[in-house]
Amino acid sequence: MARQILLLQVLVVLVVVVVAVGFATYDARHSTRQHARDQAIAVAESVADSPAVRAAFRTNDPCDVLQPYAEAVRKDTDVDFVVVMKLDRTRCTHPNPRQIGKHFIGDLGDAPQGGVFAQEYTGTLGPSERSVVPVRASDTDPTVVGMVSVGIKVKKIDSQLWRTLVGVGLAALAILAVGFGGAWLISRRLRRQTHGMGEREITRMYEYYRAVLHAVREGLLLLDSEGRVQLVNDEARRLLALPDDVVGRPISDLGLPPGLVAAATGDTAETDDIYVAGEHVLVVSSAPASWDGREVGAVVTLRDRTELVDVTGELDVVRGLSESLRSQNHEAANRLHTVVSLIEMGRPEEAVAFATDELEAAQQLTDHVVAAVEEPVLAALLLGKTAQASERGIDLAVSGDLRTAPVEPRDLVTVVGNLVDNAMDAVTGQDRRRVEVRLDGTEEALTVVVGDSGPGVPDEHLEHVLERGWSTKATGSGIGLALVGQVARRSGGSVTVGRSPLGGAEFTVSLRRST
Repeated sequence: MARQILLLQVLVVLVVVVVAVGFATYDARHSTRQHARDQAIAVAESVADSPAVRAAFRTNDPCDVLQPYAEAVRKDTDVDFVVVMKLDRTRCTHPNPRQIGKHFIGDLGDAPQGGVFAQEYTGTLGPSERSVVPVRASDTDPTVVGMVSVGIKVKKIDSQLWRTLVGVGLAALAILAVGFGGAWLISRRLRRQTHGMGEREITRMYEYYRAVLHAVREGLLLLDSEGRVQLVNDEARRLLALPDDVVGRPISDLGLPPGLVAAATGDTAETDDIYVAGEHVLVVSSAPASWDGREVGAVVTLRDRTELVDVTGELDVVRGLSESLRSQNHEAANRLHTVVSLIEMGRPEEAVAFATDELEAAQQLTDHVVAAVEEPVLAALLLGKTAQASERGIDLAVSGDLRTAPVEPRDLVTVVGNLVDNAMDAVTGQDRRRVEVRLDGTEEALTVVVGDSGPGVPDEHLEHVLERGWSTKATGSGIGLALVGQVARRSGGSVTVGRSPLGGAEFTVSLRRST
């Protein structure tokens, strides 16, 4: 490609210089001929206006005295001939004395009538640019008494033209040299920028590049140094819900999470950060792109982790339940050993009373949760959270009436599980450790209220706490609230943050049945 562009540029420069030289040659030839013609007319008029010439024509034979004068003028003005003639064309002067007395050869034009005539004509001395002007009797008498013809040979004019063209040729060679040098430098730069590849290699690479770009399962964004989108594949459009006219627009104007925008336009590489955008949980990696020591933009890759996060949430619930069952198994074993020991000690009545009390307490908790929540998955989650709260010394209370849920059990686990976990983390280390969960639902809507006795959310952050969780990196906190907000938005509901009667934060989530 660089070689072809070099040849094209050289050809263009060559054509331009040749055309320019042609125009310069034409102009120089025209100017040289015109200058010779003007010189011939000026010399002829000077001779015709000379008092000596006029005085000679007042004598009977003017030819006797005009030849020396005409030759002197010819030599002084560097013309080739000065011919003074009578009205009948008889030459009185000529560079060749043998031509004196003979008739003048060539046109006279309107010179006999007092005009000025000029032409290129081939006479006794060869082709020449000549002029013919009248000789008047005096300044006051316009009567034409003779004529003067002055000429310059074309050969002499052409020799002057060639001297002029030498300068034009040298200038043309200089322009060609500069043009060839510039074309070579451009070709060298282009070769370096294209890594020496030709048009076929670049075309093939572009086709492969587009095929791979749209075939990969990961989303891909390419940004320039000013943060404008230069390239985006189909998966990235889907994950980020990008418009069709996204190419060329700044990434900051696309409504993406500010944290994701900051990571994409940052100067340092980011690896496997988690962001929530719309309905997707994304694993984002970004790295600055540079070439030849100069930053040219950034590359951003996106992987959809939504299903994995959902499955992980369910796995966390199962893990929590298993931990709760393990703890309860340990407690049950202790209670069983206590009952056996009481029987061995001969106190069966006390053993029965102890076992009955423990069974009633456990059954009351289960009955209370199941009575409030008929959704089995959510009931199991709350029983597990109750056991976890008991182990951590937290009083977890469940109230309300949830006979049916308008959303999927998976979404219930995401909302309630994350809110309860956050609440229990908030009250850990406090003197008063209480978390309240209230559930109210119908077939069309569900309201989940989780309050705690922790330090709460500062008033200046109440409007931004969900935004922070939605837009910042997941480092163990923040992603939970982001997922809660995602579920609420997906179902057409909302999330509000306020102050709980217990003194801490209170999150109210409204969920609606998807249509």
